[in-house]
Amino acid sequence: MNRREALRGLSLSLGYAVSVPSVLSVLQACSVENESWTSVFLTESEKNIVTQLVDIILPSSDIPGGLEINLPQFVDMMCKDVMTKSDQEIFHQGSDVFSKRFKLRFNKDIRKAKKHEVLEVFANYFDKTPAESKQILEKQKKNIEEIPGSEMQDYLMYKCLMAVRSFSLLGYYTSEKIGTEVLNFDPIPGGWQPCIPVSDIGNAWTI
Repeated sequence: MNRREALRGLSLSLGYAVSVPSVLSVLQACSVENESWTSVFLTESEKNIVTQLVDIILPSSDIPGGLEINLPQFVDMMCKDVMTKSDQEIFHQGSDVFSKRFKLRFNKDIRKAKKHEVLEVFANYFDKTPAESKQILEKQKKNIEEIPGSEMQDYLMYKCLMAVRSFSLLGYYTSEKIGTEVLNFDPIPGGWQPCIPVSDIGNAWTI
């Protein structure tokens, strides 16, 4: 399956409610490429984690990847402007858990991590059976007060990693480049035709 086919059938489950104007304003602010950018929320360690994860989740292929449309900057701004204070603290705590587990595995700081190393740690927590995945997702629906101490570190880490994944996918699908150059786009849509087979359409539609 190539990336276009994967995008066509991918469904998003986002844990944050975001208004359209908010999304568009953040994407517009991130529209200029800048390899040396200043974060507004992420720490230096978190910047590297998010950058590596974006490249793992949405790598470049026959279509643009996440780094090409500045998704790390987008994730940074969304964490600052959309998350509640408590969720922001959970994000920081979860990233710290991920960083410590990375250091335990590779004996070096996460800021010096390579993509393949982050992928190894990331895959260890996401390459799960359907039953394990269901259990993790059910636990993520709970409030932090409901989580026993023995499960707290996993809970915090998954909260952080899933926020990065959700914001990355949100930014990807709402970006102008992907909306107009990858997905089907018609600025002057015609009549509505229900129940058309996906095979006849050829791709998901932006508008």
